[in-house]
Amino acid sequence: MIRIQEIKLTLDETLDDLPKKIIKKLRISKEDLISWRVVKESLDARKIADIHFTYCIDCKVKHEEQVLRHNPKLTRVKEYHYTYPEPGKKQLAHRPVVVGFGPAGMFAALILAQMGYCPLVIERGECVEQRVKSVEEFWQSGKLNPCSNVQFGEGGAGTFSDGKLTARSKDLRVHKVLEELVHFGAPKDILYMAHPHIGTDLLRDIVKQLRDEIISLGGEVRFQSQLTDLKIKDGKLCGIVVNGNEEIATDQVILAIGHSARDTYRFLYEKGIAMEAKAFAIGARIEHPQSLINKAQFKQFANHPRLSAAEYRLTHSARNGRGVYTFCMCPGGTVVPSSSIEGGVVVNGMSEHARDKENANSALLVQVRPEDFGEHPMDGIVYQEELERKAFQLGGGNYKAPAQLVKDFLNHQASIAMGKVKPSYALGVTPCDLHEILPEYITSAMEEAIIALDHKLKGFAYDDAVLTGVETRSSSPIRINRTKDNLQSINLEGLYPCGEGAGFAGGIVSAAIDGIRCAEQIIQEFFCEKVK
Repeated sequence: MIRIQEIKLTLDETLDDLPKKIIKKLRISKEDLISWRVVKESLDARKIADIHFTYCIDCKVKHEEQVLRHNPKLTRVKEYHYTYPEPGKKQLAHRPVVVGFGPAGMFAALILAQMGYCPLVIERGECVEQRVKSVEEFWQSGKLNPCSNVQFGEGGAGTFSDGKLTARSKDLRVHKVLEELVHFGAPKDILYMAHPHIGTDLLRDIVKQLRDEIISLGGEVRFQSQLTDLKIKDGKLCGIVVNGNEEIATDQVILAIGHSARDTYRFLYEKGIAMEAKAFAIGARIEHPQSLINKAQFKQFANHPRLSAAEYRLTHSARNGRGVYTFCMCPGGTVVPSSSIEGGVVVNGMSEHARDKENANSALLVQVRPEDFGEHPMDGIVYQEELERKAFQLGGGNYKAPAQLVKDFLNHQASIAMGKVKPSYALGVTPCDLHEILPEYITSAMEEAIIALDHKLKGFAYDDAVLTGVETRSSSPIRINRTKDNLQSINLEGLYPCGEGAGFAGGIVSAAIDGIRCAEQIIQEFFCEKVK
């Protein structure tokens, strides 16, 4: 196959125009083009008078060697195919267990199932069908299910998000993840979009299809099943306890608990599992009219049918040494109640595939480090909980979220009402002063960033933009230490800390990749006949 870089399409051209551009680029006849596929599509909006799409194309042609000789800048590429690992020489005594059914756990279980290892998956939350009902009940009435919510349940926290699939990793397993998602119902354009996303509405069915596939291959998925203890003998894992009373024999456990399983972190620490505090970020959601973001990014082309809802990703280095950045930007989305503990308010962002809601939102986050909250592994959790409980109280003690207009936030005065931007947070907001919740080193960095980012994205400091707090769950405050060679806990053989919850991933795709890597380690060490 031949790879072609930098084929341009104007806003008035479509994918149907690509073949003739390929033929022209290669200087071949129409009959010599056997097939082609888009590898990457990117929107270039740097010059407002020349907004266009650029494409990377792989194609099969007749007389490939001749074409390459006449076009020395072209390269030959091989098609990627995921290679399953060779099974190891040790016999598995028991089926492997996967704890948690977010992206890391799902893809770990999928690989194990595809290789015939019949994994047992336990997930503390509900299946996605019931989970959606529990979440919607919370959003409508404020009745929280601590075990099944935006943070816990089938699909993990990503199920109620924009479903971003951007991954900075160059790991080729990215292709495996995206291909499997397409197989289970995701749009095919995620295979080549520069910033692919699925949307919460599509994700809900995709995760169900993935679960059904694991079961059809001999795996088992059990919901409302929480890991409550580990059985250890001579420094090796020999079993787990589920829901406080059921013992399951196993010596291979992939621990993919997600970043909010605070009770699990605590019992793991008490069991002596090696872990450490790590840096994370906190802040609030900033909400603008999507039309403002579209105009800022696309100017006179803002309503062009070829352009979807505009995105942004912005960073700023504050004078106090803090990095400030936007995170999980949700075009045409909503700010969602994301609490997982009673008496705490947490916010996150979510978009459907169409991204057609009135507002855009993004987390505006400031880096925090262990020296800010304490070096003990549990101190980051305590810090998060303190902020979430403050937000709960300032919001009114009923899961309404504290919110403040940007102009009031910059002027250090409490908001008394919202302005032209209607907050999308389902349970409603309480006008307030977020300075009463967030520490000064956070708020001062946010204030500075809002003004600075307005120079990069006109309107970011819009007076009536809404800040809704607090966002505390951008990543895990803990890293569960593991070895580099076999990905097992440094002090418990058979335990594989995995994904975002263990501090080794930051998003759907990177978590899925880490889940695959952990599954591969088990496969490479053990072969599997029928085990129980």
